[in-house]
Parts: sequence; C-alpha cells; structure tokens
Amino acid sequence: MPLFPNERSVRTTPEGLLWEPSERWVRGRKGDVTVVDSRHPVLVWEPDLPVPCYTFPRNDVRTDLLRPAKDPPTGKHTGSQIFYDLDVGAEPVENAAWTFPAADLAGHISFEWFRRWGTGLDHWYEEEEEIFIHPRDPHKRVDAMPSSRHVQVEIGGTVVADTHRPVLLFETGLPTRYYLPREDVRLELFEPTDHRTGCPYKGRAQYWTWRGEGEVPRNILWSYAEPLPAVSPVKGLVAFYNEAVDIILDGESLPRPVTPFTASLKP
Repeated sequence: MPLFPNERSVRTTPEGLLWEPSERWVRGRKGDVTVVDSRHPVLVWEPDLPVPCYTFPRNDVRTDLLRPAKDPPTGKHTGSQIFYDLDVGAEPVENAAWTFPAADLAGHISFEWFRRWGTGLDHWYEEEEEIFIHPRDPHKRVDAMPSSRHVQVEIGGTVVADTHRPVLLFETGLPTRYYLPREDVRLELFEPTDHRTGCPYKGRAQYWTWRGEGEVPRNILWSYAEPLPAVSPVKGLVAFYNEAVDIILDGESLPRPVTPFTASLKP
C-alpha cells in the first residue's frame, strides 16, 4: 500500500529514519530495463547521511528481477535489512536493493543509485528529467546569486583569482561557493583533468588540477558548462573548494570549512 499520511510532513521511525511521501513520478532503469515505475515513492533519510534515498511500494517494482542476496553487506544501511541481487542480464548486480526494517516502510523496497555507490540502477527519472547521484531533497534550497563582492582566492600564498563579479551559490547545509568569471582566474596555473561529477541540483561538472607546488588536492577547481536551469547564473564560471584553498571576501580571510567533502580532498 502507498503511504499517505493525513498531513504532509516528515515522520520518524524508532530506528531513527525520517520519511516523507513524494508526489513525483519516479522511474529507475538498469540499461534498457525499467525496474521501478512508481507514482507513490517515499523519500527516506538515514541517520548521519545528508541526502535522501527513495523507497517504493513492492507493486511498483519488478520483483521478478530480484533474488535474495548471495553476499549481503553489514552496516551499509540503517537496521537489519534484507538485501537483493538484481538479475537483468548475464551478470547480476549484487546488493542492488534492500528493505528497511521499519514498520512504517513495510512493503517497500529501496534501490542503490549507480553514480552514488557504484552499484544499483544507473538511470533515474523524476517526471521526465533524469536525476543524478541521489534524489533531490525537497527541504533543500540551492540559490545562485550574482554579486559585486570582492573575492580573492589564494593557493600557498599565490593569488589565483581576483574578481568583483562573482556568483554566490547558497546551498543548504554547505558553505557558500564562489563562482568566478574565467577571465578573473589564472587558469594557466591549472590543467584540465578527466574527472567528472554529476549533481542533482546543478548538473555535470568538469575539473582542473593545480600545476604548482605544495600539497594541494587534485581537482580543486570545477565548472558547469551546461548547468541545470535553476542555477543558470553559474554557467561557464569556475569555483574552488573552500575546504582546501584560502578565500578572502571583501578583505576578510574566511576560515576553511569542514564538510562531507573534506575527507576526500587529499593531495
């Protein structure tokens, strides 16, 4: 049965899960096979994870493609789950789906997103728009605002950017990101890499790495050539990880924030 609480609000389970029904039409595919097709998805937030996942009524899932997992993981998701392998071709996808133990979510199945964990389904759609990495959080805002503030960026004491024409990107739960015109960035000090990422709020990003000396993480600089419409002001601009460079805003040095990205930013 789809979950329809009387009031549209986030609810909590004894296991510490937060959940909320969504009105979006969600589909998930593995290759050309549609595995999930649901008009009654439920968003679930696990403890200590900053982004939600979807869980779906069993009737909206191709359960004929699921098999009990041969080697289920431990501690990957909240509670004592039942895991399933997905059989859509010559090679099954291990632990592609699972169930939460919460009574509120009984009769529902969750799926991994390929670009998030490297397994699971590889194409997801909300209505007719493909969504990457993870579902969008309806309680999160992402605002891109042109500004005239003075932004300088330094790496190891070298000024690598200086502008009065930034676009400030405010994203719930993350530090402000400063997107800068390329003409105001010393791009000759960086070299492009093959690294690419996707974001459900902003689109697909390309990256550059610092050419100079010092212990600077790779892929420190990025840009969205074709951002999603909601953040179109950042198109073609470049941004640095605040966590690993020195940013001076209107003459004031900003502290380096600690974020979920900090641990992965290693030289």
